[in-house]
Amino acid sequence: MIAVDRGRYTCVLDGPDTRVTAMRARELGRKSVVVGDRVSLVGDTSGAPGALARIVRIAERRSVLRRTADDDETTAEGRLERVVVANADQLVIVTALADPPPRTGFVDRCLVAAYDADIEPLLCLTKADLAEPAAILDYYAELDLPYVLVRPDSDLGELRERLAGRVSVLVGHSGVGKSTLVNRLVPEADRAVGTVSAIGRGRHTSTSAVALPLPPASGDTDPGWIVDTPGVRSFGLAHVSAESLLHGFPDLVEGTVDCPPNCEHTAGEAECALDAWVAAGNADPRRLQSYRRLLASRAGETE
Repeated sequence: MIAVDRGRYTCVLDGPDTRVTAMRARELGRKSVVVGDRVSLVGDTSGAPGALARIVRIAERRSVLRRTADDDETTAEGRLERVVVANADQLVIVTALADPPPRTGFVDRCLVAAYDADIEPLLCLTKADLAEPAAILDYYAELDLPYVLVRPDSDLGELRERLAGRVSVLVGHSGVGKSTLVNRLVPEADRAVGTVSAIGRGRHTSTSAVALPLPPASGDTDPGWIVDTPGVRSFGLAHVSAESLLHGFPDLVEGTVDCPPNCEHTAGEAECALDAWVAAGNADPRRLQSYRRLLASRAGETE
């Protein structure tokens, strides 16, 4: 299933590239259907204009990428958990090196979500013609995080190699060049491109997630799929357990070995071993600060 629009689902059949419009069958009950789901169809699956099939079964998902609508309980949506995409292999975190500058807090949230979903993260640094990547790469040096650099004149060959044979979800703040990148990867996608305002915030352009097959390159047997998601201002983690949140910071995990039982690892924990671990140079202090900010946010405190 490649797109959702007002209760209609666009599905692509296995084998020949036949696209079928379908609706969710009543017998599915409250089960939601999301982009990336593999489904069973009945009815008219010809793909002819006006044809409508029914989705009667959703296959077991091998991965589920989730985000909470917002970590702030005071908002109208509260802590509504949303499935972003099912059956993804890779989370491509798109962030600009300048205009707007990179926000490591957002990247940290995405990394936690990726590790929680058991999918691989990839850092895609756009606008590499405007600034050097040294600062952000230094911040993630202990993670051995894979990354690619993208410039307006780059051929995207390295990125295409990392996307080949996979279902990759692209996430990023509006204004970082995600829609431009999607249009370069899939020219017929025609995703709307926004601008960056004077205060460094992009205007939201994409409004719904959609899966797009990558065009085959020479020698490709499976060029892969990308899932373009709407630009987001937050990636809430209220659905992630405290233990899983820690594993989103693998550079800090070993430092908790000497913590007392049931240590919450917050700044108020006098016997938390993480402070000594960082002071000894085993991790970047900014990483510990980010981890504790996310702990506080997950607990409903103001970030």
